[in-house]
Amino acid sequence: MTIEEAISKIHEIGIVPVVRAAHLDEARRAVDAISAGGIPIMEITMTVPNAPTMIQQLVRHYGDAALVGAGTVTTALQAEVCLDAGAQFLVSPGLSVPVLKTAAERGMLAIPGALTPTELMAALEAGAKVVKIFPCGSVGGPKHIKALKAPFPDAKLIPTGGVNLGNAAEYFAAGSFALGVGADLVDLAALRRNEHTKIIDMAKALIAAVTQARWSKS
Repeated sequence: MTIEEAISKIHEIGIVPVVRAAHLDEARRAVDAISAGGIPIMEITMTVPNAPTMIQQLVRHYGDAALVGAGTVTTALQAEVCLDAGAQFLVSPGLSVPVLKTAAERGMLAIPGALTPTELMAALEAGAKVVKIFPCGSVGGPKHIKALKAPFPDAKLIPTGGVNLGNAAEYFAAGSFALGVGADLVDLAALRRNEHTKIIDMAKALIAAVTQARWSKS
């Protein structure tokens, strides 16, 4: 998948689930529930034990039916390992130019993190086509996105951190390109109680929120 194809898929779905888990089986069950809820995108963070193995398994299992990425990628070495495992996009909590460069050399999408206007400028100048705004919820949430979009109207921003069903519409109204959703979607406590339907239902609700928010703007 090309960089532009990955960007297009992320925008089309509008939700990037951030999967953190204690072990591979837990991560796999979370991903299965997310997929069953209609979100064919998954970001497996490097904080998941043996994350590259998980990425490799998911790519083999879902094939072209899902976009599998690696999250919390902070070094060029991690980027190489994840791309070798089949990751179709990389996400970082901050800006790592070596990660961006490594992905670009492989023709793959890397999404760096930024929070302030200065950090966003640095990411864009380094060649980022999409930027994760993190941790967005702790600095104003949708208001922060709206403030950033004023001087950077063409920037493709993915707020992450504190994003949930209750504020999804407001984030899109503020100009978000897509939303990064973690614990509010990937409810590990529910998963451990074998209540995976809670994740499925939340995935469906978030997809409905994306559709409604975009319809309202049209």
